[in-house]
Amino acid sequence: MHEQSAWKRLVLLSVVFVAAVLLGVGGLCAQDVGDLFEGLERPWLSSAILRESNRESESGDEEEHLETDRDSFTPATTTVRSGQTIFESAYSFIDNRSAADNHSFPEIITRVGLTKRLELRLGWNSEIGGGGSVSSGDAGGESEVTESRQESQMLYGFKYGLTQQQQWIPQSACIVQATTPTAGPETNSDLQLGYVFGWKVFDDWQLDSSLRYISTKQDEDHFNQWAPSVVLKVPVAEHWNIHGEYFGIMTTDRATNTNAQYFSPGVHYLLTPDCEVGVRVGWGLNHDAANFFTNVGFGLRF
Repeated sequence: MHEQSAWKRLVLLSVVFVAAVLLGVGGLCAQDVGDLFEGLERPWLSSAILRESNRESESGDEEEHLETDRDSFTPATTTVRSGQTIFESAYSFIDNRSAADNHSFPEIITRVGLTKRLELRLGWNSEIGGGGSVSSGDAGGESEVTESRQESQMLYGFKYGLTQQQQWIPQSACIVQATTPTAGPETNSDLQLGYVFGWKVFDDWQLDSSLRYISTKQDEDHFNQWAPSVVLKVPVAEHWNIHGEYFGIMTTDRATNTNAQYFSPGVHYLLTPDCEVGVRVGWGLNHDAANFFTNVGFGLRF
C-alpha cells in the first residue's frame, strides 16, 4: 500500500508539473489580452513599471536585487535566473495555544536556476516541540500534538515562472514540491502545490497573493490542507522593506477540521544586492491558530 501511494504521488507530481509548463506557454499568449486595457486609466499601476517589466521580459538581462521566498509566508513571484543559486535559512519560534512551544531550524531552502523560468528547490528542516511550523510556506502539513517531540524532513521540487507583469496580467509562478520525513514519528511524504501572483503598484510597492494545497496525514487520518495568503511589501528606504500579511491554514476531509488565521508584519534589510536579512512576527486571529510566532533569517545569492 505504501509503495502504491508513493507511485501515485510521483505520477500526480509529474502530471501537475507538466500542466504548469503548459500553463506557462499559455500565459505568454494571455499577455496579449493586456493590450485590451491599454487605453484604460490605471493610476495605481505605474506606466514606468509596465515599461520596465516589458523590457525585462524582452531582454531578461537586467539584474534585480535579491528577493527570497522566506521574505513572507507568501512566496516570491520571481524565479532564480539560470546559472544562479539562492540559499535561504531561518529560525522560527512558535508559541502554540494548546501544545508545546515549537522551535524550527534551519529551514534551509536552496533554489537553483535551471532555465530562465525554471528553478530546482532542495531543502531540509528540523522541528522540536509541539504543533507545526506555521511561519514557513515550505513547511509540510501542520501537525497538532500536545507532547514535545523532534522530527525533521527534506524538501524537493520545482518552481516555474508562468507570466510577467504586463498591463493587468500579473507576474505569476507555480510551485510543485514534496516533503519526506528523515526523522520522527511520521512516515508519509506530503505533496505540495502552489500558485503565486502579484503586481507592482504605486511605482515600487508589491502586492502578492498565493494559494497552496498540501495532501498530508496525521496518524491514519488523511486530509487536505489549504493555505491562502496576501502580502503588501513597501520599501521605506534604499535598503529597507516592510510588509503586512494575512494568511490562513485550513483543513478539509479531516476527522476534526481546523481553520487557523494569522496577521504578520515584517521588516527586511538588504546588506548587498545579493544578501538579505529579515525578521517577521505574527499573531493568531482565532482559537485554532497559535498565539504568536517569530521568524528571523537570511538569504544569499551566488
